Amino acid sequence: MARRNGCLIGCLVAVVLGIGVLVLLLFGIGKVVDVADKTLVDPKVYEAVKVGDSETEVRAKLPSGQTFVESALKDGGPAEPADSQCSWYVSSAGDANTVLRFCFKDGKLAEKADYRMK
Repeated sequence: MARRNGCLIGCLVAVVLGIGVLVLLLFGIGKVVDVADKTLVDPKVYEAVKVGDSETEVRAKLPSGQTFVESALKDGGPAEPADSQCSWYVSSAGDANTVLRFCFKDGKLAEKADYRMK
């Protein structure tokens, strides 16, 4: 009887661990989808906006960009313009290593830059 209970407990532990791994996997997939929704920008949008355009108009065309990967996107890019606020995105084109940066100052797009992520 003790052997049977040991096997039952072992099976229950395996099932609980399997469910835990599945939940973590789904959570991870959800985070990846969330990052994609908040950071991917179509290169056509990048090309369409021009330096000097209104910040409000430009930001209306962009996703929020607020994700935990923002610090990784900052690495390797050109220096940010002084006194500006920048947002970093990933190009939705086939190459996911292209970073698109938009910097705003005084309510206008002060600079846009694209570069390869390191």
